[in-house]
Amino acid sequence: MNSWRMRPARDTDVEPVAELRAVVLRADLERLGRFDEQRVRQRLREAFVASHTRVIEVDGAFAGCVALRPAEDAHWLEHFYLAPHLQGRGTGAAVLRELLDRCDRDGVPVRLNVLQGSPARRLYERHGFTLDSEDAVDVYLVRPPAPAARERAHPPIAPNRPASASR
Repeated sequence: MNSWRMRPARDTDVEPVAELRAVVLRADLERLGRFDEQRVRQRLREAFVASHTRVIEVDGAFAGCVALRPAEDAHWLEHFYLAPHLQGRGTGAAVLRELLDRCDRDGVPVRLNVLQGSPARRLYERHGFTLDSEDAVDVYLVRPPAPAARERAHPPIAPNRPASASR
């Protein structure tokens, strides 16, 4: 696996992210009969929120992005795109693990959606996501927080007992 890091996104990252989205989603959207050269980029531009987004850099170069948007009952994992030449090499799994660890520590479920037939679904299922619902285009997955991670971050406090009770 290459050396990677995440940094906060800036508003100026929107165009490289929109271009990457078009490349990454093209095959799935074409298979579903929904690819539109302009729309695929415009939808990202309209939904991009730099404060929720992290840019993934591999060996110091732009390689992808991921957003974790807080919602009322969960965090939504969105816009998780990794350059095709880096897919399948462990970087995406490492990024996902780091984000899920943070959500686990906070006790927050994570939701996402993937396109029907997307190979990314296998990555998410390997990390504990299960089917919530689906339609003709999207598959909605959910992952509850892992209790062990939350307990490590916030160990339960032992009740106060008199010294004689502990023997």
